[in-house]
Amino acid sequence: MNFEHLRLFVRVAATLNISAAGKEMGLSPAAASAKLNKLEEVLGARLIHRTTRQISLTEDGKLFLPHAEDLLFGAEAAKAAVGSGNVNPQGKLRVTAPASFGRMHLIPALPEFLKTYPNLNVDLRLSDGIEDVIEGGFDIAIRDAALDDSSLVARKLARDTRITVASPQYIEQHGVPTHPDQLAEHACISLAGVESWSFDCGDDIYRVKVPNRLVVDNGEAVRDACIGGIGITITSTWCSYQALQRGDLVQVLEDFPLKSASAIWAVYPSSRLLAPKTRAFIDFFSAYFGDTPYWESGND
Repeated sequence: MNFEHLRLFVRVAATLNISAAGKEMGLSPAAASAKLNKLEEVLGARLIHRTTRQISLTEDGKLFLPHAEDLLFGAEAAKAAVGSGNVNPQGKLRVTAPASFGRMHLIPALPEFLKTYPNLNVDLRLSDGIEDVIEGGFDIAIRDAALDDSSLVARKLARDTRITVASPQYIEQHGVPTHPDQLAEHACISLAGVESWSFDCGDDIYRVKVPNRLVVDNGEAVRDACIGGIGITITSTWCSYQALQRGDLVQVLEDFPLKSASAIWAVYPSSRLLAPKTRAFIDFFSAYFGDTPYWESGND
């Protein structure tokens, strides 16, 4: 059985996109379809439903997928056992990430990443919307929210500590709240979609629906509006650490930490066989950010 055909089938099953999977392997859509047809002929079974709009696995395809993954996994393990398992990552790596985080923390690290992996090309899409990993044909999605799709796998890359802040200018004019209740008396800035702020008050979670003077759909814009003195806001330390270091922002309500389990995650389609390029990206940025990211350690 041809392992290239198996590898293509596994990637098609992960992406549900023959063209994208074929492109990863340097194949045209026609060549990729031909190889899948050959695999189906060898097996004597139809593995994939094809329509003009979408593809899906047949019941036989779903049954065969774990066996194909096992065969490829075994082949990689066999190569590793005799010293040839160091696969050099190559090809195009498609990544989607939140716009602010991507600009501030991925782009500055990419020169070192690409120097480390000279045979890799990166297609990075920055968006404040949540892109569908499978439909978009992405290898990896960087997210700062909990994973709620069981068909995906998530690996934590870094902590995402969120705090309540205000500018010295705002504090001078309006004072400092000492309890979340007092936010009702202040102007607030919220990220679009955030209905309330939740504070950890010991055994209880204290939720406050704040009076929003401004709602914005971008984290950097929220931070900058807060620096400008419009009001109090919630921000991630990865977004505002430089403003905090400069004194453009100061933390408020320090006795009432925000209730948040957020983190920076690398999300990718579920598969036992993780592509070398995907593993390279995850391992690189996990080490780059480390246990204590530079935005929390005070080191730029």
